[in-house]
Amino acid sequence: MTALSESSPDTANLADERVPVAISAEAITVTVSQRLADVEAVWRELTAKAIESPGQSFDFIRVWVAGRGIAAKDQRYVVGRVDGVAVALLPLHRKRVFGLPILTWFPGANAGCYAPVADYDRLAALGPYGRKALWTAMTGAISGGDVVYLRSIPTEVGGHEGLFDELGSTLTVETLYRSEYGSWEDCDRLQRNKSRRKHDRQQGDRLTAMGEVSFEEIRNGQDAGPALETMFQQRSARFKAMGIRDTFVQDCLIGFYQDTAAPDSGIDVRIHVLRLNGDIVAVRYNIVHNDRMFCLISSMSDDLSIQNGSPGKQCLLRVMQTVFDQGIAVFDMGSGFTDEKRHWCNVQMPLRQHYIGLNWRGALVVRAHQAFQMARARVKASKQLKSAIRKARQLFERVTGVAKPASENDKSE
Repeated sequence: MTALSESSPDTANLADERVPVAISAEAITVTVSQRLADVEAVWRELTAKAIESPGQSFDFIRVWVAGRGIAAKDQRYVVGRVDGVAVALLPLHRKRVFGLPILTWFPGANAGCYAPVADYDRLAALGPYGRKALWTAMTGAISGGDVVYLRSIPTEVGGHEGLFDELGSTLTVETLYRSEYGSWEDCDRLQRNKSRRKHDRQQGDRLTAMGEVSFEEIRNGQDAGPALETMFQQRSARFKAMGIRDTFVQDCLIGFYQDTAAPDSGIDVRIHVLRLNGDIVAVRYNIVHNDRMFCLISSMSDDLSIQNGSPGKQCLLRVMQTVFDQGIAVFDMGSGFTDEKRHWCNVQMPLRQHYIGLNWRGALVVRAHQAFQMARARVKASKQLKSAIRKARQLFERVTGVAKPASENDKSE
């Protein structure tokens, strides 16, 4: 591997009788590369069993980097090894935010939760002091930015709690929602009561009364074009109705999602489509890795007469009835509370933002951003504050004609 830098932490700084024998200071080495190809073998090995997000998928990031035209100078792939064995990898995109150089996950808010790519069992075996030594060495080898900002890291991964507690300072701001069942029968029995089943049936009857209802799953290599086109049209209509920025159009992301559905993308894309009289009325875009499915985007028709039959909920019902019996064990619906997550998700997990200030400017940025996030969380938790801010924003938009950007939670139905 061609490395930009290689470092070992200072033995004196890490000397501590509580540090596990398995990770002496000399045992840690770090390599930093600006070429994705340099870390492909390590990355694929570390994610062979499972990923926590499509943002941890090598092929997802490969398509992202190529499609977004990210220059090599703005790519950082930091690999930490213990006794020559790769334990963790941080894939980072260097970008400027308000003029400041920040290193963060490549897809931003487009892929839900994240975590460093790692061998979680080896990471757990290091213990807290061993992990602190590893993270210190890895982040200490990073150059070209003021702050490392790692958003939406689950507090539990691979069956282990707190593997990233020592990775910078943290702030809990979101909750991750997942459905984990052994079969549709288990999901139906545990998640739906008599009233819920009756409600779903009534919605289905209303939709069926409008015409012929059909459901299908589209995979890589099949004709996904019409479904994706309709999905983004439906999302645009939703964004317009809510008065928020259309991130997919204005950030030129549609081409990326089309590329992921190509036969040779290396990404297992599954698009669930609900049709009424042959017309697409609801779509869900998912990525699958082994036995995990991640829903990244959902949409439904804005036709009020069709919405009476709840096509979005009916589409999701059919997804739930299908995927668990196809071998899916974890269905990840991302962060942000919605009705569909309340109805179907039996697992809730805190997500934390992680911050590492690389210099004095970075330390100031970390404090400012954490204060902003805490204030934002208080606003979201208060109906009165939310209402007041919404009214102020609407007044601002009427005066200026500028719509606010979409948040991550605005992406799913």
